[in-house]
Amino acid sequence: MKIIVVWILLVFLAGCSGGGGQDSEATGPSDSISQKSVEVNPLKDVYFGDTHIHTVLSFDAFLFGTRRTPDDAYNFAKGEMIEHVRGMPMQMKKPLDFLAVSDHAFYLGMMRELADPEGTHKDNPLVPLVQGATTAEGSSSAFAGVLTYLRGDAEQRAVLDDRNILRGAWDEIIEAAERHNDPGNFTTFIGYEYTSSGPAAENLHRNVIFRNSSVPIEPYSRLDSLNPEDLWSWMDQNRADGMDSLAIPHNMNGSNGWMFPKDNWAGEPIDAQWAEQRMRNEPIVENSQVKGTSDTHPLLSPNDEWADFEIMPFRIASTEKSQPQGSYVREALINGLVMEEEQGFNPYQFGVIAASDTHNAAGSFEEDNYWSKTGLLDTPPYRRGSIPLPEPSEDGSLYSNGASRYWGASGLAGVWAESNTRDAIFESMRNKETFSTSGPHIKVRFFGGAELDESLLDADNSIEQAYEKGVPMGADLQLESEEAPSFYIWASRDPDTYPLQRLQIVKGWVDSGEGREAVIDVACSDGLSVNPDTNRCPDNGAQVDLSDCSVTPNKGDNELSTVWTDPDYEAAQRAFYYVRVLENPSCRWSTYDAIRAGVSPRPDMHATIQDRAWSSPIWVRR
Repeated sequence: MKIIVVWILLVFLAGCSGGGGQDSEATGPSDSISQKSVEVNPLKDVYFGDTHIHTVLSFDAFLFGTRRTPDDAYNFAKGEMIEHVRGMPMQMKKPLDFLAVSDHAFYLGMMRELADPEGTHKDNPLVPLVQGATTAEGSSSAFAGVLTYLRGDAEQRAVLDDRNILRGAWDEIIEAAERHNDPGNFTTFIGYEYTSSGPAAENLHRNVIFRNSSVPIEPYSRLDSLNPEDLWSWMDQNRADGMDSLAIPHNMNGSNGWMFPKDNWAGEPIDAQWAEQRMRNEPIVENSQVKGTSDTHPLLSPNDEWADFEIMPFRIASTEKSQPQGSYVREALINGLVMEEEQGFNPYQFGVIAASDTHNAAGSFEEDNYWSKTGLLDTPPYRRGSIPLPEPSEDGSLYSNGASRYWGASGLAGVWAESNTRDAIFESMRNKETFSTSGPHIKVRFFGGAELDESLLDADNSIEQAYEKGVPMGADLQLESEEAPSFYIWASRDPDTYPLQRLQIVKGWVDSGEGREAVIDVACSDGLSVNPDTNRCPDNGAQVDLSDCSVTPNKGDNELSTVWTDPDYEAAQRAFYYVRVLENPSCRWSTYDAIRAGVSPRPDMHATIQDRAWSSPIWVRR
């Protein structure tokens, strides 16, 4: 690929940390460099990161035993080792390019205050419970106690809603982000989690990510309103005041159908204004993370052999089942097309991204290096159900059967941006030139156009041509002729994980008013060819030895690429297309746990996994 490099000057924005006229005391690259030269590539480079990290400032992370700070989270992301609450080291094989600490806005910093013997709330009746959250049992008791306040009436909720404590913790988040932001090398984003829910634990969580240092004096939380529509209005007002942000919904899989509804909060059919406001504020969604994958579900995609991937069946922090309808990305994308055809608006034209949702201040992305999510509660491994309990439980169960057995070593955000800076990465997120992975650093490029052909596969300037002749992932492809759309797809493996097995196109379209979907293999590894009758690659023979997690050598490819034209496209169709890339099979984290413990893998858990990446869609219109 021909790289075009130009140089720009970043203008330093002084004194705007914290918004509302606050002055930041943070020092570091963001503050000490008034202007810096940063390489800009108009053809864009890939950057991997995480936009969903919880630290000591989140109420639940504190109760889970985490004492790691936002500074620790940034140091971990830059490749350093930090310590888990159980004392084990946490370190990745390679660093990230960007990070956002996104602690829960409600009760932000409050648990740390309650644990302080000399704190301003030392007489609160929760103090003994919070101070006792140093064991798994104490953690569970404290968590239940705090939830009693959170789910109580307004007076109960207000007992822990100290806005002075919240603003002080918010300042810590801002200052840490400013200290660690290093344009061109490592990007930080100021952010937080808006943790809303429906009346029966229906998950409506979002992470709010700010474009730069212009941020409000405090975050908007569920204590201000449970209605996400009110969050969007707050974001719109902030944007009008010069504070741009976007919200990223997550764990749609645990929403029980509430995340992608057909009615608004008041129970009325959604309209064009609702759709426009949602898309303005939520252009991307988090489709993979530790608490499962929200791409699709076997009940929604029965003809997709790979739909049963890291499915978590429960609502968040609940043992109630979550209904698949209205809870998964692919179905929402299809429903958006149907709404567009019938009513002229599409509230679900979003791109995808992934994140960890760690509550250890350190994302656990690697199957063979997994420390799960909730500190004291899911370590050591028997607490997450992957190996037998030290003694059978009272009901005779040999294993722990909590939700953590469904969790995964995921996920990573991939962004194609002109530079490793806040403005460039944020702009690509807004434009949906993003992709997600279930953990590995798989790279994916995806372009659509009417004039893309196989000459791109050998061209020195393939990406330059693809931008000139087509559109990238996340964009609309406007066709003017009767030609079918063509797509240029390229993927590269993570050298620290496993080779690639296949490239797939996932297509959604509307036929006679009904949504349809298809999964088509478009490139196979090992020199194999797609069977035109089944649209599937033959099995490449890659196997996993469960005794030691070794894999069949010399199977799979380091790169896969193709140009594919849809043979079934009809000119009147409304359609979207996205890419799914599959690695060869490998051991799941739970199998590594079992091998280290000297036991057989738990029989009712998946022993192997095919890690993968998903691109944002391209929408085809005339």
